[in-house]
Amino acid sequence: MAKSSINTIITKDSIIPLAGYILVEPVPAETKTSSGIILPESAQERPAIGFVVAIGEERVLENGQKVSSPVKVGDKVFYKKWGGDEIKVAGEELKLVKFEDLMAQVK
Repeated sequence: MAKSSINTIITKDSIIPLAGYILVEPVPAETKTSSGIILPESAQERPAIGFVVAIGEERVLENGQKVSSPVKVGDKVFYKKWGGDEIKVAGEELKLVKFEDLMAQVK
């Protein structure tokens, strides 16, 4: 098997989540309070909300039942705060989240 080049550039558009996963671009953390106080980076809390960038195929359960994604690309979603795995691609922080770690869709 040939080794892939280390210089291969990975972009968020080139990531295809596996079955049962969704790629989410989190919204940026607030840098200021509503009263105008600037928060240091250590005090900024990243909200568990973001936009769906890519969706994996249906997940097949042990009993053969298929579970499809409850959302589509471009949807704004809330996900479990400690759910998913953070990845960094081309300087952007993204999150791979399981279908079941999604909690709500924002209309």
